[in-house]
Amino acid sequence: MKLSGFTRISLRTVALAYILVLLVAPLVIILWRSFENGIGQFIDWISTPAAISAFNISMIIVLIVVPLNIIFGIVTAIALVRGNFPGRSLLQGVVDLPFAVSPVVVGVSLILLWGASGWFGDVENLGFRVIFGLPGMVIATLFVTLPYVVREVEPVLHEIGDDQEQAATTLGASRWQTFWRITLPAIRWGLTYGVVLTVARALGEFGAVIMVSTGLPGGGQTLTLLVNARYMNDRNIFGAYCAATLLMGMALVTLLLMTLLERKRGKAQ
Repeated sequence: MKLSGFTRISLRTVALAYILVLLVAPLVIILWRSFENGIGQFIDWISTPAAISAFNISMIIVLIVVPLNIIFGIVTAIALVRGNFPGRSLLQGVVDLPFAVSPVVVGVSLILLWGASGWFGDVENLGFRVIFGLPGMVIATLFVTLPYVVREVEPVLHEIGDDQEQAATTLGASRWQTFWRITLPAIRWGLTYGVVLTVARALGEFGAVIMVSTGLPGGGQTLTLLVNARYMNDRNIFGAYCAATLLMGMALVTLLLMTLLERKRGKAQ
């Protein structure tokens, strides 16, 4: 369908206005409010003990969640693509469950499972606190980031097929050798892209984490919870904008990395 010049210009104007209102304008406002008192004040508010603790907690969660998602994601993707077993369709649905369930519902479910009166609440008697502790925050983040590696690796496995893997097995290669030398190099770009998405989602998670954390500075806050606490509880608007800018900067670095990886993947193909 050939569009007239006026129609093309109108569509572009609408698209640009949409992006400007929903994306650019809020980001500009956040940056302006963060640096309106000078960069020194900004640095002061992102280097407070609460901010440093929130940053450390966020990074600890990412460093735990990403390796677990890599392992689980690869194993699950291979099982779904290469396997044919009872319950395969059910597993497909479970992988996509975080896309359909509200993160708040996830947090409530974890409380019902791991809380003091939950099914697995007895673990607290062993000195292992899940809810209102770091383990609960990690489990919540694991759940919401579950699909990203799986759904990025799965189509790549479909595309490459299993001819090379079967050939390697025929030549005497073990399963580990086949995976390490053939499967992993073939899925590396899809895996890397899934990892970047996992990092971005883990950094920005709020709904599930706030339900299972104390929300207190010094170990119970991620950066997203710090922004919420400063803005809603402390009425520290400037401090909230500074923390939001720090979080936004981390997200932009992740986005830039994702763009670079996408270009490299396009060149490799």
